[in-house]
Amino acid sequence: MNLFTLQDATSPLMEQLMMFHDHTMMILLMITVLVGYLMMMLIYNKLNYRFLLEGQMIEVIWTILPAVTLIFIAFPSLHLLYLLDEINNPLISIKTIGHQWYWSYEYTDFKNIEFDSYMINTNDLKMNSFRLLDVDNRMIIPYNSQIRLLVTAADVLHSWTIPSLSVKIDATPGRLNQTSFLINRTGLLFGQCSEICGANHSFMPISIESISPKFFIKWINNMN
Repeated sequence: MNLFTLQDATSPLMEQLMMFHDHTMMILLMITVLVGYLMMMLIYNKLNYRFLLEGQMIEVIWTILPAVTLIFIAFPSLHLLYLLDEINNPLISIKTIGHQWYWSYEYTDFKNIEFDSYMINTNDLKMNSFRLLDVDNRMIIPYNSQIRLLVTAADVLHSWTIPSLSVKIDATPGRLNQTSFLINRTGLLFGQCSEICGANHSFMPISIESISPKFFIKWINNMN
C-alpha cells in the first residue's frame, strides 16, 4: 500500500467511496488547471481596456458553471451518505466495547461467546505477525454476510475504525451506536482506535479475520 493512497477496498461501500474520491479529484483537478491558466493569462497579458464597466455574459457563465459543478459532486455524495446509513437485514450482530486500552467483543446471537482483544506485545510477536496491529483474539466474521456492529465504551471516548471497510464509528460511554458492513473477500483487516483516549491510545488495535461461513460455523461450535 502506498503512503499517499487509500487502502484496498474490502467492501462494496468502500469501493463506491473510492470511486467518488476519484470522481471528485478529477473535477478539482480540472478546476485547478482552469483557474491556474486564467491567472497566468492575467499576469502575462499586457492588454487592458479601461472603459470596461460590466460583462453580464461572463458573470452569468461564472455563476452557472460552479453551480453545475456542485450538482455533479452533491448527487453522488448524497447517494453515498444514504447507503452508509442504511442498515440492511443483518445476519450477525456483534457488540463492541472500548476499554482503556483494549476492545471486547460479544456475539449476542450466540450463547456465552464474548472475549477481550489485547494487542500482542512486541516481544511475543511471531514471524508472521504485524507489530502494533496484531491481537491475541481476533474478531472472526464470515465474508459475504451483512454484519451489524453495536459500539459503546466502558470508560472514555473511543473510535472503532477499519479504513478498508469504510467504517469509523465512535464508542461513547452510555450510548449504543450502530453501523453495518459486508466484507466481500477473506483475509485479515486491521484498524486502530481513532479517538485520543489516553496514554495508551495508540496501543489498542482492531483486527478482523474474514473467513468462509462454513469455517465460521465451526469456530462458533468450538467457542461454545
